[in-house]
Amino acid sequence: MALSRPHLAALLALCAFAMARPAVGANVSITTCRSFCGNITVDYPFALHPGCGHAGFRDLLFCIDRVLMLHLPSGSYRVLDIDYAYRGLTLHDPAMSDCRAIDRSPAGRGNGFVVEPWRAPFLAPDPDNVFLLLGCRAGSPLFQGFPDRHLPCRNVSGMGCADYYGCPAWDDYYDDGRRRPSGATAVPPECCAVSWGAIRAVNVSRLQCEGYSSAYSLAPVRAAEGAGGWAYGIRVAWQLPEANRGFCGACRATGGVCGHDEGSHADLCLCGDWNSTSNCDSSSDSARPSAAEPGTAAASLFLALLVSVADADVANVGAGLSSLWLYGSMANM
Repeated sequence: MALSRPHLAALLALCAFAMARPAVGANVSITTCRSFCGNITVDYPFALHPGCGHAGFRDLLFCIDRVLMLHLPSGSYRVLDIDYAYRGLTLHDPAMSDCRAIDRSPAGRGNGFVVEPWRAPFLAPDPDNVFLLLGCRAGSPLFQGFPDRHLPCRNVSGMGCADYYGCPAWDDYYDDGRRRPSGATAVPPECCAVSWGAIRAVNVSRLQCEGYSSAYSLAPVRAAEGAGGWAYGIRVAWQLPEANRGFCGACRATGGVCGHDEGSHADLCLCGDWNSTSNCDSSSDSARPSAAEPGTAAASLFLALLVSVADADVANVGAGLSSLWLYGSMANM
């Protein structure tokens, strides 16, 4: 049945409105931002989905077969725990030595810990975490600029190599026929304990070391237990910019979920089917795409067609409508 001009004009106007609406497909569903991987809760500032969490922690955590993994330039680590109250993560590197086994190789064993420069303000090993670098060569950058026997090796929070040498793993290591060094004062030492703040990057191969261990302290170390009582792993602290805390608090207070723009990495308050740059009580500052939406161009074509309805043959306009509707549908895919 042929459409009359008034009916066709109304239909075109409706199509123009539908095509010009903001694209909501780019918005993030607030129900997906807080998630679980195995028995670990993944919540702000971390996330498993794009657009969720803080931008400083984007592309960081991945859930693989219900195992939460953290990926950095130095390698991948299993996440054992996320402590939201004390802002810490506990990581495990399977190639890391501990008190039960020494894992070393001339080419270097283990990931160590290296973080991207842009991520460094948000993520770094805890000050109470000690890195025990094993079998580092005399030419290692670790020892350059230091006179003999005045190396940068220091106890960290009561943990150091003197106690670590008492681990049964060393007996097993040298029982395999390896030559035991002449005392703990050998240069270079078999073990050098450093804090993250002393070197800012634990790259095992670049430091020309054969392996490493890492331990952390959440309470005063009990000397009687020695290295056998340490907690082995990498304890990482995380922090957010001061300005972000006020933003996220206001967002949550109005029923929103804190996230970020995937393009600009700016903070966003996710409010269901729309995003805000402040909170969910304000609609005047809703985040809009930086570039014109394809639907806007299609709407302009519809409006131009609408203006020409008065002079155009209704049947021809109806044929053109099908083509423009197809264009609009493809533009919003």
